[in-house]
Amino acid sequence: MLKFLGKGRISTALILTLVGWLGGLGQAWAQLDNRAFTHPLPLGPSYEHQLRLDVQGFLFNKDNEYFNKIDPGLTYFGAQLAPRLVYFPSANLRLEAGVFLWKDYGTPRLRQVRPLFTVKYQQGPHSLIFGNTEGNLQHGYIEPLFDFERVITNRLEEGVQYRYQTPRTTLDAWVNWQRQQYRFSNFQEEVAGGLTTEHRLLGDSTGWLVRLPFQFTATHRGGQLDTIDVPLQTLFNVATGLRVRKALPYDFVQAVHFDGYVTYFHDYSFTDVLPFDKGTGLYLNAGLDTRLSNLQLAYWHGNGFISPLGGRLYRSISVSTADPDYTEKQRQLLILRVLRDYKLPGNLILTTRFEPLYDLNNGLFDFSFALYLNFNQSFLLSTLRRGAD
Repeated sequence: MLKFLGKGRISTALILTLVGWLGGLGQAWAQLDNRAFTHPLPLGPSYEHQLRLDVQGFLFNKDNEYFNKIDPGLTYFGAQLAPRLVYFPSANLRLEAGVFLWKDYGTPRLRQVRPLFTVKYQQGPHSLIFGNTEGNLQHGYIEPLFDFERVITNRLEEGVQYRYQTPRTTLDAWVNWQRQQYRFSNFQEEVAGGLTTEHRLLGDSTGWLVRLPFQFTATHRGGQLDTIDVPLQTLFNVATGLRVRKALPYDFVQAVHFDGYVTYFHDYSFTDVLPFDKGTGLYLNAGLDTRLSNLQLAYWHGNGFISPLGGRLYRSISVSTADPDYTEKQRQLLILRVLRDYKLPGNLILTTRFEPLYDLNNGLFDFSFALYLNFNQSFLLSTLRRGAD
C-alpha cells in the first residue's frame, strides 16, 4: 500500500551540430523544442474503425564530456524501435498493442524487450489514457525537474494520465507505476507522478506571447510487502515562473524568448536519508531563434536542490561511483545550448545539440554533444466496417 504522506572525444554528432550552427537547412523552432521526440496519439472521426500500424524509431548518440564530481561523463549510443497495432472502435477511442525494443551498440544483447498496451479516450478538451501514457518529454517539464536523457534511459511510462487542452490552457496530470511489489519482495515499490499546467496570459497580433507555468513532481519508494529494512522515501519538487516570447519580422533572427523559474524541493519522508531535506533553485533562460539554429543561454543556481527525476547536473548530490558521498549545496552553472532539427524525407527528423557548460563554483568547463534520429509513421492496414444488421 502506498504511503505518500510520510515524512575528450570528437564524433559525427559534434560535426553535424557545428554544421547546423554554421549553415542550417530550414527554420529553427522555439527554446528547447522537443517536438521531434514527442509522439501524441491522435483521435478523431477520420480514424473511426481503422486498423493501423504505427512505427516509432529512435536512434541516439549523446556524449557527455563531464569531469565534475556531481555527474560523471558517459556516452549513450544505440537504437529503439516501437511498432504497434492500433484500432479505433470509435472517433474518440484508441486501442493499441505492440512491443518496445532497445539495443545499445557495443553489446550483442537487447537492453529491453517490453510489451506496449494503451487505451486512450478523448472527449472535447479532455483525454484519459491508461497503460503506456503520453509521457516523458511530452509532459513539458524543465530539465531541473525532468531530465532530458530520460527519453533514452526511461522512455516508457506505464500508468494513468489525464490531459486537458484548450487554446489558452494546458494541463497534464499523470502517475507512472515504475516498479510493482509483491509479497516477500526484496525490493521497494516505486511510483512517480506529477502535474504540469500552463496558462496563456497574453498572445496578440504584435507577436508577444506570455505564459504562466506551474510544474510538480512526486516520487515514492516504500510498500508493506517487502522483506527488507529500508525506510520509505517521498520527495516533492515544484517549479513556477514566467515565459515570454516575441516573434520578430526578420529573416535571420525570428524570435527572442525568456523563461524564468523558481524551484523548490522537499523531502517528506519519515527518515532522513538524503543530506538535504529542503532546497531551492533559480533557473533562467534567454534565447534566440535564428535561421541557422536555436541558441539559448541558461543560468542555474541551486541551494540544496535534489530532484530524483531531474537532470543530474542540477542536483546538489553526486551520482558518481568515484565520489558517491560528495555534496555541493550551492551549485551554479552557465549552459549554452545550440539546437537544430532537420526535416528529412520519409518522416525523419535529424536533431543535433551542442551544449557547453561552465561550473561557476569550481571553475570547470564541460560539454556534451548529441545526434538523434526520430522516425514516426502510421500505415493504414484496413478499415473495418460493421456488417448489416
